[in-house]
Amino acid sequence: MPETDLQAVTSGVEAALGSTAETAHSFWEKYLGANALSKIIAAAILLIVCVVFIKLLMRLTGRLLEKSKIHTTMHSFIRTLVKLVLVFIAIMLIAGTLGIDTSSLLAIFSIAGLAVSLSVQSALSNMTSAVMLLTSKPYQVGDFVEISGMQGTVREIGILSTKLVTIDGRLISIPNSQAVSGSITNFSTEEDRRVVLSVSASYDDDIEKVKAALVKAAQDPRVLPIEPVFARVSSYGDNAIEYTLRFWVKNADYWSVYFDVLENVKRVFDEDGISMTYPHLVVHTAKPGVS
Repeated sequence: MPETDLQAVTSGVEAALGSTAETAHSFWEKYLGANALSKIIAAAILLIVCVVFIKLLMRLTGRLLEKSKIHTTMHSFIRTLVKLVLVFIAIMLIAGTLGIDTSSLLAIFSIAGLAVSLSVQSALSNMTSAVMLLTSKPYQVGDFVEISGMQGTVREIGILSTKLVTIDGRLISIPNSQAVSGSITNFSTEEDRRVVLSVSASYDDDIEKVKAALVKAAQDPRVLPIEPVFARVSSYGDNAIEYTLRFWVKNADYWSVYFDVLENVKRVFDEDGISMTYPHLVVHTAKPGVS
């Protein structure tokens, strides 16, 4: 290639690079004002400092959460919330260093946050309810509870829902907002629990005899002597007299004693000649010619 052509190519490249540099410089000056290069360098340094600072704070947050009494379910939620706040602060600081109007940026974030919150309103409600459940602690993992008419053992208290395992092995997910707004019955908080059985017997059987048989059926070593076994008439039905049998047991023994005593009632009734009635119909027929 002739020397004149080489010089022409070199001059063209230098002119193009100079034009590009001038264009970039004018662009940054237009949007960042004077001293654009120094602002960019300062923002880059600030970005590195913010990244290091955020990592250190996140480690510190993790250690504090491990030492705290806050439920482990909340740890990831708190970490995410802290990180979002730190990232937001870092963005605002870097924007201010670059000379960007932070009030306008804040307004944009506010509008975006409002739009997001409206679109995930149900999820936010469940997350807020999770915080309430984990702080007030109406139930914990492993408790047998009834929430809005559904019974089961609490397997997990999540950010969005509470998971129950029923007696027959079904897994039920209840939204936390529904758990907070509904009624909660915790059967595991107290050490002792009262068993209440309803039993029917015939009108032909002596009341005192039936009561004695019920007390006899409740003679189980797991029954607690908190108070005497209670057996009384509770109502008079169409076909039988209803009796209520009450006694106290340890919470852990509730279901086993419940079914054992229920079976004992039938056994003792048979031994004592007491009839457990059922609905029946008595039909009287008249002889022909008899009015």
